[in-house]
Amino acid sequence: MARVVLVGLPGAGKSTLARALARRLGCAALDTDEVLARRVAVPTAAYLRDAGEERFRAAEVEALVEALGADAVVATGAGVVTRADARERLRAERTLWLDAPDATLLERVGDGDRPLLGEYPAEALARLRAERHALYEAVASAVVDTSGTLEEALERLTRAVS
Repeated sequence: MARVVLVGLPGAGKSTLARALARRLGCAALDTDEVLARRVAVPTAAYLRDAGEERFRAAEVEALVEALGADAVVATGAGVVTRADARERLRAERTLWLDAPDATLLERVGDGDRPLLGEYPAEALARLRAERHALYEAVASAVVDTSGTLEEALERLTRAVS
């Protein structure tokens, strides 16, 4: 069983904070995007584009199940909450919703390969927030503000885990 699971929108800091928190807790960090990429032998963004969102989300749940079996801090893909089977698993874990203002998220995602953000990332991010807010809320025991520096966000996350 995972020690803690991190969910949130693109740019919330899930992967970065999972590694930092895992170091602090003395355990592994797993990123479901990396687990998925290893399973399908291509980067997650490429798999999403090639396989389509429905097949991608099914593979993402399989990666989540694998990651949840480890003694680790688990960073999830931003859209994992869109599947009911994933939400059921996340509710059974210590799940924290990482969030920050849209301007911060946009700055962090920069020019990364984010297929679901498309050509107009600000509009796409606002749409994703509206679509997923209730889903994140349904699985998370707490919301952690990840704005500011990495150290500030890590301190808030550490307090939420304690």
